[in-house]
Amino acid sequence: MKAFLLTLSLLISATVSYAQQGTLSGKVKDKKTGEAIIGATVSATTSNVAATDLDGGYSLKLAPGTYKVTITYVSYKPLTLEGIRIEAGKTTTLNPALEDDAHSLGEVTVVAERQVNNDISLIKDIKQSNVVVSGMSNEQIVKAQDRDAAEAVRRIPGVTIQDNRFIIVRGLSERYNSVLLNNVFTPSSEVDVRAFSFDVLPTSVIDRILIYKSPAPELPGDFAGGAIKVTTRNAVTENSTTFSIGTGLRTGTTFKQYNTYKGSNTDFLGFDSGTRQLASNFPSTAQFQSLSYEQKNQYGQNLSLPNVWKPEQSTAAPDLRLNVGLNRVFDLGGNRLSSITSISYSNSHLNQNTTRNSYQQQRPDGGVDPEWSYVDQLSGNSVRVGVLQNFSLRLNENNKLDFRNLFNQIGVSQATVREGFNYQSGSTAEERNYALRYESRSIYTGQLQGTHSTADQRNTFTWSAGYNYISRNEPDLRRVRTQRNAGSEGPFQVQIASGITLYDASRFFSDLTESAYIAEGQWQHLFHAADSTDAENAPKLNIGFYAERKDREFNARTLNYKRNTGAGGGTTDQAILNLPVEQIFAPQNLTYPNGLLFDEGTSIADQYNAANTLVAGYAGIAKTFLEKINFYGGVRAEFNRREVNTADQSGSYPVDDKKLYLLPSVNAAYNFSLRSLVRVAYGMTVNRPEFREQARFNFYDFNENASVQGNSNLKTATIHNLDLRYEFYPSAAEFLSLGVFYKRFVNPIETKLVPGTGINYTYVNGKYANSIGVEAEVRKSFLELSGNKFIQNHSFVLNASLIHSRVNLGNEASSEEQDRPMMGQSPYIVNTGLYFQDEQTGWQYSIMYNVLGTRIYRVGDSQTPSIYELPRHVVDVTITKNFKNSMQVKAGVTDLFNQQFRFKEDTNLSGKIDASDLPIYNFNRGVYGTFTLGYTF
Repeated sequence: MKAFLLTLSLLISATVSYAQQGTLSGKVKDKKTGEAIIGATVSATTSNVAATDLDGGYSLKLAPGTYKVTITYVSYKPLTLEGIRIEAGKTTTLNPALEDDAHSLGEVTVVAERQVNNDISLIKDIKQSNVVVSGMSNEQIVKAQDRDAAEAVRRIPGVTIQDNRFIIVRGLSERYNSVLLNNVFTPSSEVDVRAFSFDVLPTSVIDRILIYKSPAPELPGDFAGGAIKVTTRNAVTENSTTFSIGTGLRTGTTFKQYNTYKGSNTDFLGFDSGTRQLASNFPSTAQFQSLSYEQKNQYGQNLSLPNVWKPEQSTAAPDLRLNVGLNRVFDLGGNRLSSITSISYSNSHLNQNTTRNSYQQQRPDGGVDPEWSYVDQLSGNSVRVGVLQNFSLRLNENNKLDFRNLFNQIGVSQATVREGFNYQSGSTAEERNYALRYESRSIYTGQLQGTHSTADQRNTFTWSAGYNYISRNEPDLRRVRTQRNAGSEGPFQVQIASGITLYDASRFFSDLTESAYIAEGQWQHLFHAADSTDAENAPKLNIGFYAERKDREFNARTLNYKRNTGAGGGTTDQAILNLPVEQIFAPQNLTYPNGLLFDEGTSIADQYNAANTLVAGYAGIAKTFLEKINFYGGVRAEFNRREVNTADQSGSYPVDDKKLYLLPSVNAAYNFSLRSLVRVAYGMTVNRPEFREQARFNFYDFNENASVQGNSNLKTATIHNLDLRYEFYPSAAEFLSLGVFYKRFVNPIETKLVPGTGINYTYVNGKYANSIGVEAEVRKSFLELSGNKFIQNHSFVLNASLIHSRVNLGNEASSEEQDRPMMGQSPYIVNTGLYFQDEQTGWQYSIMYNVLGTRIYRVGDSQTPSIYELPRHVVDVTITKNFKNSMQVKAGVTDLFNQQFRFKEDTNLSGKIDASDLPIYNFNRGVYGTFTLGYTF
């Protein structure tokens, strides 16, 4: 709202200034051909400068007076016109014609790469695209001071971010997106969901982000929200070195008490050195479960793992961020080699107090009794080490090789203290529970790519070979509960079950590794020479292929402490059960048979291996008709085989799904003029189950207090996509679009609550779903709104979406489930930003606002209500100063209002949130301030 009011005030002042100014406008043309010249510079004074748009047009607001006007453009002779008179409130028309300067360039060898990371280039590519696409350039990312790709993409129309990492496009959850890094699929960074964690990509390495919203033959067939292409920086023209150091301070965290525990000596590098790992000589699951209790307890007594179950208090230090960039250009026998190296490091902290509630079923009188009520004190420390190394070798003007590498090492340490009351047993128990968690992720993606063109530029062949690797390790997740009677002042007693549970006194270990090998190629043929007069209207043929083999292996293991109720003729001594959590699991308390029992709760469902083979071929043709109509259509054929080897106690549930999909697509655009057009598009896509969704593995999430299990019977969903969009381009840096879209899902994959003890979820196929939406985007420069330089240096970005969707899970679902919005969908999304940039003084700032509508966070049923996430208004402010000595200072404030994250259940099952609905989760993350100092050598 503040951004809107500031924009409104600027527009009012600009309107007042119009009455005191005149206008100089016209078109710049080539003197010989009469064609419009795009990008020519028209200047009346040093501060009143305009660039010609797509029609060669320009407009300058000037104070009354007489001016000398200069028009320049590369390879043309400069033209200066004197005595141009400007009168208040009137328009002076000037249509200069520039003369070709045949001698100005002489013999030139072009070695520069096309710049695609600025707003003008991005808008031009969006206009010329054959499909519906939105995007963000590096220029806009820099203005916003976003730290990683997750923060950057939320400013793209129709995009929201979930859990600060995952993208939601057009209100559809992350499962409906395909993410490609430099045209190669990225690995999923999560065990439970199909998602790429965008927070692993620092913005310093990003060239541009494009989100394709309508299908096309060359795009992956597995998406419905968006095909997201992230391009990293690749080529440079000069040597440079950059260095930056930054810090961050968060209210409620920095310099406050902070829960932590002793980890390994390499935690600061994002991985565990082995402190939390089982010893190499520790028996395998099969070996351990075959041992006697006495033998198991001997291993428990000699366990090399630390006997630490509750966190200690420390003080949270300010966050630290470092980045070093090296750009180098080498001459290799007349061939130019570019090298881009980026090394980044971050170490950040977060304190988050979350209020959690659960309720019993509503009584006949309308009242609701609590099931439990907790306050979680979660403290987290996140470390990321990132390395990007890209090489680009330009052999000649027709041949180029690129070798791209990106590696991220991420470590997350969390300590949670949960305090509150549990009403489930009939009597009220006061609880104090603990969880100590560490997770490390290693992610590598690499591609070798070649681009080759014939001398006449009519044929271009691109190919690439890629390799992805991800390793996710979660060693020694410790969970323990303690209780005492409500109102008691006595000590808390550790809860030790007589059997194996997922949430009492356990150590959990999991490992996931995934590798993928990729090969792809495309041949593009122009039916006329690229420099011919009819090249723009000539047909263009695209033929290509994509092949990928992906293998995953997942293993989990749970070691439990339990009480003895008769094994070996003994029982656990009550004195041991009365010990505090710091002492109860000590080796001396694992004596058999009167001590605690050390056992393994791992089951056959706690592991799976899977493979996916995808082979695709496509053909598409683009043709312009009557110089107004652009057509692009074709078909993509995808053969996919998905294999999952999974089982549980009831038997094996192998998955071997083989199917060929034919996916047609048609995109057409009608150009009203060089500035405006309308697009219409149709395409068919699919949405395949992920490995985890079909594996029988059941995982208890301490933070969510819920369990999730896969379903081996899931089917692939098919989606029909329809788009209609109008686009208007007032100038080379401005853009306006208004569009509608419709999607029809057959067999959509949804998350469903499973009746039983506790909160349990699984995955199911719905019968069908529909989604319809309206989205708009505006990028407006203030250059022509006023003669005031301060106002001219502003620009405004607004994008908004309204979305309505309904899903039906079929006849077996409850009445509430049969007709409800799709999970994770926001009915509205608004992103807006006001940007200021003055290149002469080096100052720039931005004010950004974001809000999204109420959406389903967890799907319920007639017995357990659905949980909704409520809107929150987010305002971010950044300010930057660039000094002439190549130094840069940045400061920013994220989430200025620090509004609460609120989650409520639909208590009265009305299908919406109202005053009678009860809170489930509430928390604040705090206002986050950053300060960064950078220098370029």
